[in-house]
Amino acid sequence: MAGPKGKKRLVADKRYDGVTPARSKTKSPAKRKPKKQRRSKPPSGNILVRLVKRVFGAIWAVVFGIFWRGFVISCLILALGVGYFASQMPPLDDMLDGRARGSVTLLDRNGDVFAWRGDQFGGIITADTVSPHLKNAIIATEDRRFYSHFGVSPRGVASAVRINLREGRGPLSGHGGSTITQQTAKLLCLGVPFDPQRWKSEAAYEADCRESSLWRKVKEATYALAMEVKYTKDEILTIYLNRAFLGAGARGFEAASQRYFGISAASVTPPQAAMLAGLLVAPSRYAPTNNLARSQDRANLIIGLMEDQGYISATTAQMSRDNPAELSDAAEAKAGGYFADWVMQSGPEFFTRNTTEDVIITTTLDQRIQKSAEEALKFVFQERVSPESKAQAAIVVMSADGAVRAMVGGRKTKVSGAFNRATQALRQTGSAFKPFVYAAALELGYSPFDTIVDEPLTLNIPGSGPWSPKNYTDDFQGPVTLTQALQDSLNIPAVKLSEAVGRENVRKIASDFGLSTDLAQGPAIALGASESTLIEMVGAYAGILNGGSSVTPYGLIELKLLGDDTAIMGSNGGIGERVIRERAAQELIYMMSQVVENGTGARAKIPNWEIAGKTGTTQGARDAWFVGFTADYVAGVWMGYDDNTRLRGVTGGGLPADIWRETMLRVTEKMTPQPLPMARNIQRPAPTQPITTPTDTGNGGFMDNLLKQLLGN
Repeated sequence: MAGPKGKKRLVADKRYDGVTPARSKTKSPAKRKPKKQRRSKPPSGNILVRLVKRVFGAIWAVVFGIFWRGFVISCLILALGVGYFASQMPPLDDMLDGRARGSVTLLDRNGDVFAWRGDQFGGIITADTVSPHLKNAIIATEDRRFYSHFGVSPRGVASAVRINLREGRGPLSGHGGSTITQQTAKLLCLGVPFDPQRWKSEAAYEADCRESSLWRKVKEATYALAMEVKYTKDEILTIYLNRAFLGAGARGFEAASQRYFGISAASVTPPQAAMLAGLLVAPSRYAPTNNLARSQDRANLIIGLMEDQGYISATTAQMSRDNPAELSDAAEAKAGGYFADWVMQSGPEFFTRNTTEDVIITTTLDQRIQKSAEEALKFVFQERVSPESKAQAAIVVMSADGAVRAMVGGRKTKVSGAFNRATQALRQTGSAFKPFVYAAALELGYSPFDTIVDEPLTLNIPGSGPWSPKNYTDDFQGPVTLTQALQDSLNIPAVKLSEAVGRENVRKIASDFGLSTDLAQGPAIALGASESTLIEMVGAYAGILNGGSSVTPYGLIELKLLGDDTAIMGSNGGIGERVIRERAAQELIYMMSQVVENGTGARAKIPNWEIAGKTGTTQGARDAWFVGFTADYVAGVWMGYDDNTRLRGVTGGGLPADIWRETMLRVTEKMTPQPLPMARNIQRPAPTQPITTPTDTGNGGFMDNLLKQLLGN
């Protein structure tokens, strides 16, 4: 082939005359360039910077070494702590009821629960048997990741710290970010039982258990991890369900459900479940017995959480908001009010106030009558008393045998532990005492139609001088029968009669009928100068109704332990010994019936019912009374001020009689009127000299005067 310009192209073969030279098996050594000497670079940067870097590098190496070693050691300590706590934890059943004291359940006369006291434990409820609505409400409110975390939620803790700092509190104050497991650990007080030698009270013990220091939080987290090792999630939730305090003395959700709704925690509806779950954040504040509206508002928030997390539909959520949970009748009665307080005081302390057992007490209470008394008191004060008035009132209703059916100790009826004016207030009785003066006279043979002169009277009292009693009307009626004198509540005839029959006899009969306080020694005893409680006065009148036998008012019928059939104790009251003859009692009932029919107690009348009673107004109008009875019930009303301020325009025949009438109108509704056990067609005695009284006030001369009266002077 020709190359450019006709020249032939060189070919390798041609270069070697057609012979290809053999390749040498040994490579000729390549020529190596001599290596250049590497020069070390001078250090770059400031020498101070290099020094700082080296120091920090060394520090970091030390810190990192300490950190990973510390981390390993901490993990080992944590593992040991978890293992220790887990090994100390008892079986599940021993963790469910950890109360240091017991409870008292009070039943009314029909066997229905009306009050609870102490720490109520309704029985074991488990994560499997509890209502799904309640289970979901608790998880939605307290720990939505309960079934996925390992006992502690770092995310929850971080969120809680952030919220606390944002709200100006310490990082561990306020929101705790605790899981249900951690809350359960706190309820268990990290396994430390209550020791009365170490803590003065359960309250102090529980305050210790709620401590929120950093070290306490570390121990709590360790204990929570141990619980996760020892128990399943459902077992932890079961402990929580039974241990949580939910207000009004309820320990556990079963007790709370029974307490507030009268049903088991296995049966609660979504709105009821939401209300119960809402108690966990602040049991006393959100207890529906304290403020139902506030509890319902809190429940609505829980309903929203349940809806957001998919536990209930939007329709169910709206229905729950439209139909919020309501309290049961027993829950509305709070803790049984004044009556329950009184019954708890009447039993032995180790079975009532400080019981370590679960006690059942059957009582005499009639809830229908109790409601009647409360409504009557509220009605009269709303309709007939100034809203600014601070006056108080009390009511007691009982049967003729002393069984107390209702008790109101003040205007605020939904209370517990309050001052009970029906049983604790000692007040002068005024003219309400007079029936016992007339009882003494009738017992000694006087007749309701014997006469006595209502006229000016002056008695010489040794050491005090002359004393001249006056009538309320400040006038005199002249000769009147004993019935008229009682009917119109005349003071002078009452004093004359008391002096005639002897103060000592009056004092004895009043005392035998149950007026146990010190009775006045002077002639003013006839006018009710002595003090007594309302319940004593009603009990004494019950003795008149039952035919003249004393009664001891009582509210406790029997006391037994939960699960036992045999009662530990029975009633400590009832009818006692005879005080006056039955005939005398019947005549006195007749005289007292005229008080209502024609006298000072006319405002207590009830159509178609025979009523006997007596008004009472003390000196200075500081106390006003009306005590009376039908054939079925005795009721008493006291009205006054706690500080003894004078009542304005109020007498026993006024507002107290109105309260009595309103109470008994409700009590007797749908009842068939029964006649009073009183004497009828009493024969009037032949005209005799009016009853007189000695002018000195000594009790000597009583028998001489009595003989004169009985022998016709």
